Amino acid sequence: MKRLLLTFSAVAALGGALAACETATPYQPLAPGNAEAGGYSDVRLDATHWRVSFRGNDLTSRETVERYLLYRAADLTVNQGFDWFVTDDKQTDTKRTAYFDPEFGYGWRPSWRYGYASGWGPWGYWGGGPWGGPWGPAQIEEYKRYEVSAQIAMGHGAPPARALDAHQVLTNLGPSILRPQAPK
Repeated sequence: MKRLLLTFSAVAALGGALAACETATPYQPLAPGNAEAGGYSDVRLDATHWRVSFRGNDLTSRETVERYLLYRAADLTVNQGFDWFVTDDKQTDTKRTAYFDPEFGYGWRPSWRYGYASGWGPWGYWGGGPWGGPWGPAQIEEYKRYEVSAQIAMGHGAPPARALDAHQVLTNLGPSILRPQAPK
């Protein structure tokens, strides 16, 4: 019994450690070698126009991706020495990926399932029935990733009617922006 408890504790600790590694995309540049992690990118079109994009990972919501794009537009505007910006041609894309596990329910594997006769349990063969198995359904998981892009125009002085004050956007959105954690 002690060996089973120790084994289960080790599996739970490993699962917790892996789950801690999975976080939503922070506000960071898009790394060319690690596009799956997500981040922002921008391309200068002319002296006052840029194309700005932000891509999130599987754990980043659409609202967060759109907020980070707005923050990036303001950040870029201030860094280029301008006061305000206007967004145009904004587009949000959704990438859906389905993962199919054909071995779901076949044989022994760690799980937390409710059995009709046994109640809740951490291990076991749960073939057949509503939980899957050799005679039941396979597991399908769907992941969504959002990417948003917009063209922005920057300017000085009195802003036009649709313009946003870049300094005010940075102040208002700054507390909600998740930054990358420093390596330990």
